[in-house]
Amino acid sequence: MPGTPPTRFVYLGPEGTFAEQALRTVPAAERGGRTPARSVGEALDAVRAGEADAALVPMENSIGGAVGVTLDELAEGEPLVITREVILPVEFVLAARSGIALADVRTVAAHPQASTQCRGWLRDHLPDATVVDVLSNGAAAAGAANGEYDAAICAPIGATRHRLALLADKIADHPDAVTRFALVSRPGPPPPPTGDDVTSLAVYIAHDRVGALLSVLTELATRGVNLTRIESRPTGEALGRYVFFLDCTGHVADVRLGEALQGLRRVCADVRFLGSYPRHRWNPAAGDRPVPAPAGLSDSDYADAAAWLSRLRAGELN
Repeated sequence: MPGTPPTRFVYLGPEGTFAEQALRTVPAAERGGRTPARSVGEALDAVRAGEADAALVPMENSIGGAVGVTLDELAEGEPLVITREVILPVEFVLAARSGIALADVRTVAAHPQASTQCRGWLRDHLPDATVVDVLSNGAAAAGAANGEYDAAICAPIGATRHRLALLADKIADHPDAVTRFALVSRPGPPPPPTGDDVTSLAVYIAHDRVGALLSVLTELATRGVNLTRIESRPTGEALGRYVFFLDCTGHVADVRLGEALQGLRRVCADVRFLGSYPRHRWNPAAGDRPVPAPAGLSDSDYADAAAWLSRLRAGELN
C-alpha cells in the first residue's frame, strides 16, 4: 500500500455501525470506496485477495476486551500488517421512527454487547421494555426503521443512516468506553516513524523451554521498550499452546526496538510482525501522551554507544 494511497476499503459491516463510523475518520476512506463485509475474516480475505486495499476491523474494546477473532485472523494465514489505528468513543443512542416517544417503546432491538453496555440505562428508563437481540448495531437501526421494533440501541451513524429520531443519546453505562480499530493492508514498508508509534507482534514461545515468556519480556525490558498490551490466544494445536499478542511503544525503525526484535527472533519459536504505525492519541487532555525512553535508552544513546564501540574496535581508546 505505501506509495499508492488506498482507494478501496472494506470494513466489518453492515452499514451504520461503529466500524463504518471509525473508517470515515480516515481521510482516504472518506474519499474512496467503502464496502461492508459480513465478518472480520471476510474483510481481511478481501485484502489478501487484492479485492480491497485495506480493511478496518475491531481490535479491542475498553469494556469487553480484545476481539479474539481479529487476533486469530492476523496470526494465521497470509501475513497482513496494521498501518493505522483508530480509537472511537462508544456512544450508544436510543433511536426510533419519527412520532414514537420514549413512553411508547415496548421493544428495543440491540446487539447483545450494546444492551449489556446500556443495562443500567435500560433498567432506569425502560424497565418494562423487551430487549431483542440482533446481529449488529446496524441491524438494530434497520429493524427500528422498518417497524419491526419500536426502538433501537445503535451508533449515531446508524440512526442518521436510517433517518431515525433520537429518543436519548449517550446511554452507555460507561461514558468513557472506546473501541480500538485497526486498518490492515498487505505487507509493505511501514509508515515512517513519528516519535509516537506502536509496534504489534504475534509471538510464539518455545513451550518446552523454562522461562520462555520471561525471556520475551526481558528482551523488551532491558532495552526500555514499553509493553502496552499483552494478550494470549490458543493456537489450536494442543491444549496449553498459546500465541502472545504484544503492543509495544516504538517503531521498527527505532534502534532499541530493532534490537529487541532481533532478540525475540533468537529466543522465540516464531515472531510475526503485525506492523508499526502511529499511535492514535485520542485524549491528550487526560494525559494520553508519549512515554519517553528511559535514560540511556534513546536512539541517540544507542548511536553514541555504537560509535564508541566502533572506536574501540579501531584501536581508538579516547
